[in-house]
Amino acid sequence: MDETLEDQDDLAHFISKEQTDLVTHMRINNNFSGEVAKISPGYAKIVLDTVEVMRADDMGMVHGGFIFSAADYAAMAAVNEPNVVLASSTCLFLSPVRVGDQVSFVAEEHQKEGRKRTVNVKGYVYDIKVFEGEFKTVITDRHVLRLDLLKNTEELRQDA
Repeated sequence: MDETLEDQDDLAHFISKEQTDLVTHMRINNNFSGEVAKISPGYAKIVLDTVEVMRADDMGMVHGGFIFSAADYAAMAAVNEPNVVLASSTCLFLSPVRVGDQVSFVAEEHQKEGRKRTVNVKGYVYDIKVFEGEFKTVITDRHVLRLDLLKNTEELRQDA
């Protein structure tokens, strides 16, 4: 029986790391950003079932904003800190996604530096890679909306 690369990756994370609880983005709308399928330190798998409201055209193509949202959610879940925020990202949309497709996003931290984390995210429909991105995040001491943004803007720029 052939195992897919994704199944092998899931198995490796299951064996090597314990499942953890999600502590970030607790109120996200899972209908639009996907559901957590697996989470462990520095790793998350998010599954997005694409639905009709995500349709961008008559052919059934899903708007890229929904793909980005699920990828971003995967990155945040991999960091899994209550006050993690996105600082920047570089993304490639490699193949279109159609309404009805299920997209699996695998996110892995690959760099930690103080409060900064860099997370690689890959999205797949079956075995076809449809998305790849690098997400740079910052973990703040307090919720970003509670920070004095004018006072801390320079500090946040330095952290990004």
